Amino acid sequence: MASTVALKLACGVVLCLVVGAPLAEGAISCGQAISALAPCIPYVRNNGAGGVPASCCNGIRSLNEAAQSTPERQSACNCVKALAASISGINYDLTNKLPGMCGVHSPFKISPSTNCKSVK
Repeated sequence: MASTVALKLACGVVLCLVVGAPLAEGAISCGQAISALAPCIPYVRNNGAGGVPASCCNGIRSLNEAAQSTPERQSACNCVKALAASISGINYDLTNKLPGMCGVHSPFKISPSTNCKSVK
């Protein structure tokens, strides 16, 4: 099971690097977003079993703090969307509650249909 998650995470990293390659300098890298949110993956795949890890909330906070401009928020949105799409079994309702549970306002919802270009 751990190797499956690692494989999917690696695929997500590659996909994010391809998506994020043309982004302007200073934008959040997909590697940065994936690293920040990796501790959240088991929680959202297992329907919240075990409670929200502190490292997950720390990652959400750090990603939110790093995404200060519209291009940075759009970049983060694209990376997170690609990561989520690469991992099966994600509970999107729970995923979208995580920022609030961690005391953070997220500028976008995580969904396969999220239009990251509309994120301001």
